[in-house]
Amino acid sequence: MPLSKQTLQFLAENRFRNSREWFHAHRPDYLNYVLAPMIQLAEQLAPAMQAIDPLIVTEPKVGKALSRIYRDTRYSHDKSLYREVMWLVFSRGKKELAAPPGFIFEFSPQGFRYGCGYYSAPPRTMEMIRRMALAENDPLFRRAFQAMKKQDAFILEGDFYKRSKCPDAPEALRSWLDRKNLLWIKNSSEAELLFSSSLSTVLAEGFQLLAPVYAFLCRAEERLLIER
Repeated sequence: MPLSKQTLQFLAENRFRNSREWFHAHRPDYLNYVLAPMIQLAEQLAPAMQAIDPLIVTEPKVGKALSRIYRDTRYSHDKSLYREVMWLVFSRGKKELAAPPGFIFEFSPQGFRYGCGYYSAPPRTMEMIRRMALAENDPLFRRAFQAMKKQDAFILEGDFYKRSKCPDAPEALRSWLDRKNLLWIKNSSEAELLFSSSLSTVLAEGFQLLAPVYAFLCRAEERLLIER
């Protein structure tokens, strides 16, 4: 079954109640309306993800491709027990790359978004990306840069440094190079699509568009492993 209004209603009320007793009393709703649709979506996307990268993890399990509903509150001022933002992440395992980039799909009662990149790229990753981007002979960067230049579906997110890291680079390049993080993302509040059986097709097409970016980011991580 696809995601539904019941999915979002459960996430909103579960977060509002913030109660282990309430969650366990309504666990069948979590399994039916949240977890089952996420598993189905991950399974539907797996062939497209494997076509982009055979090393990508697509296992439709919590802690693998699927997010947990329980929050880790050890280092957070927000002690809420449960998430209302859930996600799928497709990336290589950390045995393959120290900080693997990934394809993400997030949804919550406020809407959904999907894209490719990092939640929080390590500084050494961003430094390698700058090095590769400024090298005139790097075909993976050129392919990724041109692919993103030709499309208007995804926007680039990531906080900028206060001072440019590459002040002499062309302005278009600095949009990539002067950021602390790189995440190409599309935001939507289109409930009809979120609840549609065609959601996996739309996501797969978007991820394919972002495949050159993913390939470049993976290569940057591989270079870091070589230079250790």
